[in-house]
Amino acid sequence: MVRRIDVTGADGVRLVAWEFADPPKDGREGERAPGILLLHGLMGRASHWSGTARWLGARHRAVALDQRGHGRSDKPADGPFDRDAYVADAEAAVEQLGAAPVTLIGHAMGALTAWQLAARRPDLVQALIICDMRASALGAASQREWADWFKSWPVPFATLADVRKWFGEDDPTLERPRPARGEFYAEVMAERADGWRPVFSRRQMLMARETWVHDAHWEELAQVSCPTLVVRGLDGELGRAEAQEMVRVLPQGVYAEVSDASHLVPWDQPDGWREAVEPFLEGVLPA
Repeated sequence: MVRRIDVTGADGVRLVAWEFADPPKDGREGERAPGILLLHGLMGRASHWSGTARWLGARHRAVALDQRGHGRSDKPADGPFDRDAYVADAEAAVEQLGAAPVTLIGHAMGALTAWQLAARRPDLVQALIICDMRASALGAASQREWADWFKSWPVPFATLADVRKWFGEDDPTLERPRPARGEFYAEVMAERADGWRPVFSRRQMLMARETWVHDAHWEELAQVSCPTLVVRGLDGELGRAEAQEMVRVLPQGVYAEVSDASHLVPWDQPDGWREAVEPFLEGVLPA
């Protein structure tokens, strides 16, 4: 069962969360502990977490949030899409879901949001999983590369098969074919009168990225007091040396890597992702 839950963001933005498991029959969701909140990355959506959420849901209450500008949540024309807005949204979601303290699982930008929330509100977070997100600054050149990449998209796509092929095989930024990547992007497309287009605004995605790409985030990482697992794909964007330094900086950091995985670790290698995550959760969360 997938259940929709409406959440009000800190500035009144309408957010949508999704629970990928049957709720308790007595309706007391907040008493089904511990809760897990999953935060997707830039351009992602809550449904990307469905595979992870379903096996998590066997033991825990697992909820995934469509963050502002993504999925079925509001996409305010001019934002805000800064870090404070995303962190405040996640904070509002935790409080309105009534399951604090929660475990936060974040991918890429969602991981940054997760550790910033954990640093600011340690009372709300009991454990944290960071998937393939760097703490170092990426810089202006990275932002320009993303802008150029967005311009290279051959939108509208005629079919979903074209989406899968371009993002999984033909994208010039790919070093080798990644079928899971094609499926990932097919899930964030919607059919319009002229073909298939992304459900998000690429302009808004650049606005969101602009607010964190120029800064390093080591100081906030060091303020995360709860047990934290840092997961990287061997072919991902987070290098081993930086990942291990993140673990060193974290007061309770643990390291894991998944072989033959790109930046999209949970979707490239779902079994390897589960093998990395499940023992950590079993060690830090009550049964």
